[in-house]
Amino acid sequence: MKVSDYVLERLRAWEVEHVFVFPGDGINGLLAAWGRAENKPQFVQARHEEMAAVEAVGYAKFSGRTGVCAATSGPGAIHLLNGLYDAKLDHVPVVAIVGQTDRSAMGGSFQQEVDLVSLFKDVASEFCEMVTVPAQLPNVLDRALRIAATRRTVTAVIIPADVQELDYEPPAHAFKQVPSSLGVPHYAPVPVEEDLARAAEVLNAGEKVAMLVGQGARHARPEVEQIADRLGAGVAKALLGKDALPDTLPYVTGSIGLLGTRASYEMMRDCDTLLVIGSSFPYTQFLPEFDQARAVQIDIDPSMVGLRYPFEVNLVGDAGETLRRLIPLLEPTADSTWRKTVEDNAARWWEVMQRRAEVSADPVNPEHVVHTLDALLPDNVILAADSGSSANWYARHLRMRGDIRGSLSGTLATMGPGVPYVIGAKFAHPDRPAIAIVGDGAMQMNGLAELITAAKYYREWADPRLVVAVLNNNDLNQVTWEMRAMQGAPQFEPSQSLPDVRYADIAQLFGLHGARVERPKDVEPVWRQALAAERPFVIDFRTDPAVPPIPPHATWDQIKAAALSVLKGDSDRGSVVQHGVKAKIQEFLPGSGRS
Repeated sequence: MKVSDYVLERLRAWEVEHVFVFPGDGINGLLAAWGRAENKPQFVQARHEEMAAVEAVGYAKFSGRTGVCAATSGPGAIHLLNGLYDAKLDHVPVVAIVGQTDRSAMGGSFQQEVDLVSLFKDVASEFCEMVTVPAQLPNVLDRALRIAATRRTVTAVIIPADVQELDYEPPAHAFKQVPSSLGVPHYAPVPVEEDLARAAEVLNAGEKVAMLVGQGARHARPEVEQIADRLGAGVAKALLGKDALPDTLPYVTGSIGLLGTRASYEMMRDCDTLLVIGSSFPYTQFLPEFDQARAVQIDIDPSMVGLRYPFEVNLVGDAGETLRRLIPLLEPTADSTWRKTVEDNAARWWEVMQRRAEVSADPVNPEHVVHTLDALLPDNVILAADSGSSANWYARHLRMRGDIRGSLSGTLATMGPGVPYVIGAKFAHPDRPAIAIVGDGAMQMNGLAELITAAKYYREWADPRLVVAVLNNNDLNQVTWEMRAMQGAPQFEPSQSLPDVRYADIAQLFGLHGARVERPKDVEPVWRQALAAERPFVIDFRTDPAVPPIPPHATWDQIKAAALSVLKGDSDRGSVVQHGVKAKIQEFLPGSGRS
């Protein structure tokens, strides 16, 4: 047995079923071993190493298991980094297995020689090791998998090409030999009783309790619902926790932050107590004023507590176990006034979203595109949104319910993960439909090539439905609007204007289905067609770049700044001013409850 054979055997022993890879000669030994192993674990061939890493992130996010990716030495290893940083910043377990030049060539400025230990030192800071002799395995690989899973982070194993070809020898019962074992222990840490009592005192004293939940609360949905009812609280969700709680609950105010809802903004503005569960939401300006609310945080990672707000009590523990111990200490609230206010604001926001979706646009309003999808979502669908204005519409218009899962690049906010996320998701759940909502900038950056990956593998999936919705407005729209609102600058066309690409036609060339939508009346029929297709489907929605992703705290001064920047030089100034003002006015129409 070669070292490369043993690596795959050990991955199988860890029940790793897929490895996302782009091949190269730095991992030739592993490629040969895959051939001898009858492709177990399955070698999933991406178009680019970054996409292999991002697909591993998508797999990990939607499966709850560790994602594994592999790449060759030098440029292949470098390409992995962006996807691995996405995993690290969103606390997702991913292991990277990377080739390296032969040991005899190291230090000789050999072709594709890069100091990989230094290169991965930050992204895989918890564990990054190079294997130089066979006896280092299985310990190095076991630790990489165990640390990634238990610390929800990135680890890296570097194996020089010549080491891959050596005969495998296990560690001996001898001095300076390190044995190893399989498996990840399951544990659920909980706070001490004194801290729980202090937290209960803070929460029981509150009259207007607001909760913020993130992805760390996903597995504690029953406990979150129970504590919200006991406290009469409203619940906002960080974007990575959008699927932690269903939006069908009347007291759930939806997303929070720049891409969030006005209902969440108003709840944080007016509350007197804050409970944060499993979230490291970074935008302090969307939390209560510092002297306004007493606050409690629950997080499983002690390094992540106390970061975003002057919390009075920090509880370190598993969300579910901690809440189960906290709930008996809480006094049920008798006053429903605050809860009623939160529910009214949340209901009003969904009416605002309906009105915004109905605003006419040229040719199609992107809010209409995503709002229409909301009613058509299968209850077990997996959703991914890309970075850009598409993330706004994902955050505001799609209501989580049933077993719907959703995610995006939350902390790194990198461009282009939408399509590879859902491809990774399809390997995690081949029996569930998946939808990616992406902008044309992200599609041109990464999505087009990964359609080839979808075309290569979709026949293996029990449910072949994978829908890629491209919001095609010929503009890098989020940055365009940020420049208008924040810098008061008109659109700089050399940086922002994108060529018009017929994405659906390209999908058809790849053997997939596709359709281009240029009229509002065609939006719903094409969504239905795509969701009933027997293979992946690309919808090219021609959307209006003049529809602004206005944040919930936008003031009339910011709207005016954006409008004035348009008047200074934007070619589409008439429609942009019109839509900017119209979208803001939707919040103040009769029935909105605002004067």
